[in-house]
Amino acid sequence: MTESNSSPATEVAVLGGGCFWCVEAVLVDLRGVVSVLPGYSGGHVDHPTYEQVCGKNTGHIEVARVEFDPAILSYADLLRVFFATHDPTTPGRQGNDVGPQYESAIFWQDASQREQAQTVMAEIEAQHVYDAPLVTQLREPATFWSAEDYHRNYFELHPEQGYCQFVIAPKVAKFRKLYRDQLKKSV
Repeated sequence: MTESNSSPATEVAVLGGGCFWCVEAVLVDLRGVVSVLPGYSGGHVDHPTYEQVCGKNTGHIEVARVEFDPAILSYADLLRVFFATHDPTTPGRQGNDVGPQYESAIFWQDASQREQAQTVMAEIEAQHVYDAPLVTQLREPATFWSAEDYHRNYFELHPEQGYCQFVIAPKVAKFRKLYRDQLKKSV
């Protein structure tokens, strides 16, 4: 099922940066973010399941639907955090997570978001932030399918789980160090 639209004071970004547990765990603490919901976008199967997406035949990317308040957090700044907290130079993978569902992708929601994404990506390339070129896909809006309930707040609910300890926790720690002045609360 697709999620309802955001409230008038907020905007929505749909971002794929590898495992949606990682993207959610990082962005949920960013000041200006109202909600983060893991899910799937960009594929050709309606109502995909996690197992189907992991089967690599649906065309979906694991994404996070981020509702944010643009009066507090601009879309461009949200994208800068997104790019700083995953590897946007590796096609079809993030670390040991390999497959088309782990692509780096931005599903822009309108022409303004598309233009801002292009600008931020050009800025990152010009600054030579990474040793390799960005492979982040700029994709048209696509249906967002919510992931199963057990994926929501996964890091918060399962901090003792191995993947959370060895993959997500270091990303969250890096984010909190880099963006400590932009956190919702002192962590």
